[in-house]
Amino acid sequence: MSTETQDGEDDLKERVVNFLRRNFPQIQMHGGSAAIRDLNRETGEVTVLLGGACSGCGISPMTIQAIKTRMVKEIPEINEVHADTGMGDDGGMGGDSRGGSPSFPGDTSDDTTDIEDDQGPQAPF
Repeated sequence: MSTETQDGEDDLKERVVNFLRRNFPQIQMHGGSAAIRDLNRETGEVTVLLGGACSGCGISPMTIQAIKTRMVKEIPEINEVHADTGMGDDGGMGGDSRGGSPSFPGDTSDDTTDIEDDQGPQAPF
């Protein structure tokens, strides 16, 4: 790999990191973390791992979708974004790997809750 190619990859990696910091400060503010797991400049694919409080957070699917949508618009070299919370093969998008429901901070309800009164989780940002 040439020095020029390495510099280009470092620049792209830095722009992805800055994108995450700039657009998603709430990840860190709520005890979560975001790190680049893999970056392929040739294919334009990046894999982001959300950890800490993001694992098991009920709004992490919304955060993942926002990252995927915005990053491809703001960084021209990125064509596809993969994101994972470590909660199973679906990237945390439908419960944990045991088939359970995602957890919500402070959720103490049981299955007898009146569905009409349930307004769902409130986004903390």
